[in-house]
Amino acid sequence: MIEALKQKVINLQNISHQEAMALSKITEKEKLYQAADEIRKHFCNDVIDLCSITNAKSGKCTQDCKWCSQSIHHKSDIEEYEIVDSKQAVKEAVESAKQGVSRHSLVISGRKASNKTLDGLIPIYREISEQSSIGLCASMGLITEEQMQRLKDEGNVGHYHCNIETGPSFFSSLVSTHTIAEKIKTIKIAQKIGLKVCSGGIIGMGESMEQRIEMAFTIRELDIKSIPINILQPIKGTALENIAALSEDEILTTISIFRFINPDAHLRFAGGRVQIKEFQHKALRAGISAALTGDYLTSTGSNIQEDIKDFANAGFKINYEQ
Repeated sequence: MIEALKQKVINLQNISHQEAMALSKITEKEKLYQAADEIRKHFCNDVIDLCSITNAKSGKCTQDCKWCSQSIHHKSDIEEYEIVDSKQAVKEAVESAKQGVSRHSLVISGRKASNKTLDGLIPIYREISEQSSIGLCASMGLITEEQMQRLKDEGNVGHYHCNIETGPSFFSSLVSTHTIAEKIKTIKIAQKIGLKVCSGGIIGMGESMEQRIEMAFTIRELDIKSIPINILQPIKGTALENIAALSEDEILTTISIFRFINPDAHLRFAGGRVQIKEFQHKALRAGISAALTGDYLTSTGSNIQEDIKDFANAGFKINYEQ
């Protein structure tokens, strides 16, 4: 069955939900991972796409996302600030560009960016563009079409990031202050005005494998080509601080099935990757083709040069295109 479904995908035919569920129950895990790797190689070659982020506004978020340390509903020990120092933000982006990262995003906490926040961030984007050729991305929450157009026209932003976070049937179990429908609306606005979209989610929040597969199909329906796969890193003080970690097989199986469902998209290592450092090489051969490198929002990430070395040792070349 694995070989037949692999060939189906390579022949540009979509697998069904039923077929994806069947793959998730296969006991021959190594064959599943190998097939996903062959699909990745067919559509993405041995090229890995790197991006980085700056936490541009930290903490004091009114939303109640159960996993997030930046929510006012939790008691996490994080740094809080209204807007990042502009010189520091520009420096981080330019340094990323010098090290081979193709895209950099400014990420804010909160339901959506205010016009005042955009007034402070757009000049940072302009300065980054003046000092480097790195591609620019924004993660500003559930903003309006007018605000998104400003980012594109005034800030030279080419990508917008808005995770759907989990399968639609599980979303309301994790968040009550906004809906997945609002997330999808924001994604469609970005696509409407010509921005490329990055959207994925977090695994390991108590969802079932079926709900992870549901997320993968939702992303496919939205025609997303950059899909960050975060692995929950439970943070003290959040509602999910004591949740059990996923097994190696669960993580690798999830990545592999995402590749079968979204064969030509970049599946991107994202938050929580430090937890799987000992089997990262296996994930790179189970469908991964991209990575968020450097530090994350409120947690330490990975060293860019070490990442590049690790990816090269795994047989990948760095994609320097935006």
